[in-house]
Amino acid sequence: MRHLLTLALSMLLALPAAAQTTGPLTIDKQGSFFIGGREVQSDALSTLPAYAPSGTVTVDQMYVRYQIPVNVTGRPLVLVHGCCLTGKTWETTPDGRMGWDEYFVRRGHPTYVVDQAWRGRSAGSIAAINRVRSGRAPADELPTVFSAGHEPAWAIFRFGAEYPQVFPGMRFPLEAQGEFWKQMVPDWLNSVPTPNPTVPALSELARKLDGAVLVSHSQSGIYPFQTAALDRAGIAGIVSIEPGACPAATSDMAPYKGLPILVLWGDYVGLAPRWTPRLKGCRDFAAAANAAGGQVEVAVLPEMGIKGNSHMLMQDNNSLEIADWLAGWLAKHVGPKG
Repeated sequence: MRHLLTLALSMLLALPAAAQTTGPLTIDKQGSFFIGGREVQSDALSTLPAYAPSGTVTVDQMYVRYQIPVNVTGRPLVLVHGCCLTGKTWETTPDGRMGWDEYFVRRGHPTYVVDQAWRGRSAGSIAAINRVRSGRAPADELPTVFSAGHEPAWAIFRFGAEYPQVFPGMRFPLEAQGEFWKQMVPDWLNSVPTPNPTVPALSELARKLDGAVLVSHSQSGIYPFQTAALDRAGIAGIVSIEPGACPAATSDMAPYKGLPILVLWGDYVGLAPRWTPRLKGCRDFAAAANAAGGQVEVAVLPEMGIKGNSHMLMQDNNSLEIADWLAGWLAKHVGPKG
């Protein structure tokens, strides 16, 4: 009995301290910058008489906003949003609660919230649109840009099987869904250069931070893996939340050997044809990576007793409970700042 009590106490003491979620938020520094980017010349920058059509613009850059706590105890976290969204994903939740950006700062992690290249405050080029508008190119050369409507997005984000049905026990704050829909922006994914310029920008940012954890979601879920395959420098770990894809189980596993990787999933995946095969693909990847010396864990919240989470689990009404679990995982598997 004494041995069990001692073991339980040692496990409790090993857990990281819970975040202070009330009171003033004290930070050492905050700011923003751009990383990556290239200059391109164009003669289709404008169709308005007041603005010259020819000139040089900068594209492919990635916007980064950061907050650094006074007492840094954890690794820097780079928070990358998914489809049709921006870095707002990680900020205040639609119903006004603390987002993961602030939470992890309170836990001692510097946070770096990005807008993917060609999204939000990370500008792209409108030259292709203007060439068509001015009659210098056919309409079929217009860039492919899409928006996610509320109704189809309802199923994609797993609020329910189809609009307006709701999965039983749903934890997303649907009473504030209007504020969530305001976060949606046009998505240029299918018109950006290949490879996606967000990936080399993440690599440059990781090298700059020298030991960051890349935290991705959904559409961006694959980006940290692609970044590690490009260059492992500066990457201390990967957390991929409900990725649109994991690396194929048949791909080269060398970039992931010895790298702490967590693939985190919410609830109702088995009820969503869009997501069921993606979870399976991630399990297959984890098995192949671990057989090759990897440290990949696939965590499914309902299998851990945490139920009701949507695809937007960082905004669900138990988001801080999940963040607290994630903070413990980071402390155990990635460790404190280098």
